[in-house]
Amino acid sequence: MTIIENIAQSLSLKTSQIQIVLDMFEEGATIPFIARYRKEQTGNLDEDQLRSIEQTWKYQNALQDRKASILQILEEKKLLTHELKQAIDESQTLANLEEVYRPYKEKRKTKATEAIAKGFGPLADQIWEQKYDPAQLADTPSLEQAGYILAEKISDRADLRKMVREYIEKNESITSMKKKDAQDPQGIYQNYYEFSNTLTRLPSHRVLALDRAEKEKILTVSITSDVDTLQALLQKKLLKPSSPSRAYLEAVIRDALVRLMLPSIKREIRSELREKAHEHAIKGFAANLSHLLMARPLKGQVLLSWDPGYVNGCKLAMLSANGAVLDTTVVFPFRFMGKNDEVNQESRDYLEAVKVTKQWIRQYHPTIVVIGNGTASRESEDLIANLLEDYPDISYLIGSEAGASVYSASELAKEEFPDLPVEKRSAISIGRRVQDPLSELVKIDPQSLGIGEYQHDVPQKQLRETLDFATDKAVNQVGVNINTASPSLLRHVSGLKKPQINKIVKARDTHPFTNRLQLEKLLSAQTYQQSIGFLRILNGENPLDNTGIHPESYELTNRLLQEVHLSLSDLHTQSFKDALAKLDAKALAKTLESDLYTITDIIQELHSPGLDPRDKMDAPILKKGILKIEDLTEGMELQGTIRNVTSFGAFVDIGLHEDGLVHISRLCNHFVSDPNEVVHTGQIVTVYVVDTDVARKRISLTMIDPSAPVPERKPHNRKGKHPQKNNRINRRDR
Repeated sequence: MTIIENIAQSLSLKTSQIQIVLDMFEEGATIPFIARYRKEQTGNLDEDQLRSIEQTWKYQNALQDRKASILQILEEKKLLTHELKQAIDESQTLANLEEVYRPYKEKRKTKATEAIAKGFGPLADQIWEQKYDPAQLADTPSLEQAGYILAEKISDRADLRKMVREYIEKNESITSMKKKDAQDPQGIYQNYYEFSNTLTRLPSHRVLALDRAEKEKILTVSITSDVDTLQALLQKKLLKPSSPSRAYLEAVIRDALVRLMLPSIKREIRSELREKAHEHAIKGFAANLSHLLMARPLKGQVLLSWDPGYVNGCKLAMLSANGAVLDTTVVFPFRFMGKNDEVNQESRDYLEAVKVTKQWIRQYHPTIVVIGNGTASRESEDLIANLLEDYPDISYLIGSEAGASVYSASELAKEEFPDLPVEKRSAISIGRRVQDPLSELVKIDPQSLGIGEYQHDVPQKQLRETLDFATDKAVNQVGVNINTASPSLLRHVSGLKKPQINKIVKARDTHPFTNRLQLEKLLSAQTYQQSIGFLRILNGENPLDNTGIHPESYELTNRLLQEVHLSLSDLHTQSFKDALAKLDAKALAKTLESDLYTITDIIQELHSPGLDPRDKMDAPILKKGILKIEDLTEGMELQGTIRNVTSFGAFVDIGLHEDGLVHISRLCNHFVSDPNEVVHTGQIVTVYVVDTDVARKRISLTMIDPSAPVPERKPHNRKGKHPQKNNRINRRDR
């Protein structure tokens, strides 16, 4: 089977699709460009499928290179047999390939290699024939040396290792115990002090928690093994029924199992569990980031951004409807307060803060106040909620501060606001990420956004690549305004690199672009082709320049309009939209000698030119009054916004400083294996209070309506295990 056939089979695609995509990659095409403008050639493959092809191609090439290297080594050592070559050729993964190669690897000094060097190899071979009583062949020290050789031989056999591994994975558990004198003052790992979980039902977040606790020397983690059963399985496979060397070989088999096989196989199992957990965590992080970047912007709103603080004051920034900074200041309503102190609303500093805020409201007329959710957020919300009683047309919301401090101290922020101190830049960032989340959040390292799970424990290179892909995907789906997009945003546009971005920024600073064709002079032919469809020009010379229609299809678009007797001059009229809605895309594709995908996309873009896909998403929840954790009662119904999705549930912003947790078992009335299947960051959800812990500031929520009828339990499955065993909760616990 060729690499392309292998990829096609693993991804359930046609070989022709794989070949076409690989050819496009070879020619320099990007994933966003192929997904958007080459649907006919690929069969409408999306970005994730294209990335899977790219990654699988790289993996398969690495696999083939390793096979070639191993074959060369074996040929040079004259160890290559027809059977061994076939086993290598049939290896589908690098792990499987290394198992096949294991017996032939150059080994470090072991008891077996020392015994071979001393000349005990022929004795071991003779015993392995199982024709003689070992006691008659040699003395006890010699038999011990031969036993080392045979134990390693048994341990290296790929078929035996596979059998042992499969038994452990199917029947055993991972356990942990708290180490003697281990320090865990906050009880972070309390649930794992005496813990056991079958390997078949081990969630990824527990794998990562155990790994971290083991690394911090809090826990001892191990995998159980039934040595007697495994030894019996090996003996059945290796020993002849009436072998005269049975007693001796039973001891050798046990030594091979306990000393060599089990430690290495358990390490391999832990490593594979870790790798899968990392992949799951990275996938969840990327999904959270994608939804966060695609959150609905609050367009056209003059906004007051309030970054709370005690000693250093509350930093305020007034932003225009398009995000321009109108004014900044700092007020100190809580100057001499601690975290648990009462607010003195009669103090000079507090009254001055209220006075300044009211002056700003009268001067700039904001429609929304955004309050950061960090230190002094609760006190700030009290102040704003009371103040806004006099301004019923103004709402407020609690915004995430995650990453704002990182951005405000960055070189990028210094370039953007060279005359402002770090604190004021932070307030601007908090406000702008509400006005346009995508444009602002691309300036911040995603790992600072508080939406990951064990993000510092996963492979950082893999994490960065995956998050970059998620950002690229979001930016290109939305498109960017070529005349206003920041370099940070342009960096994620298909085909653009730093030199091209610098040219674009320099050119637009002199003369804003009015036509996409002007970019042909700045960019190479390939860069122009790959990027131009994702660059928008608002109110330009050609109305098509504010659509996702690629310039290569402008001539086709004009022929389409001529065919159906429509004009671009009527682009935004209702009659134009009504006429487009009645068109037969399939018939037009045939008439215009084009393909259905391109014609359909052109019609959609003409129907809604400049449409932002984020406008379909849930809008942020705006508030008027105030809510405290003490106000929550069991069963209370609330609206909230999903802030973070993890493998064990979702954290929901219900308007308090603390987010509430909806455990995976409370997301819905049926079994859920992955919370991302049910919820995503930025989603508006209805939740119900389960219970609160005021002292620890913890809130338990459910998305299951307590008044809804309880569905009948499903019968047990064939294995006698309830499908919802780990996620099941009682009705009274909701």
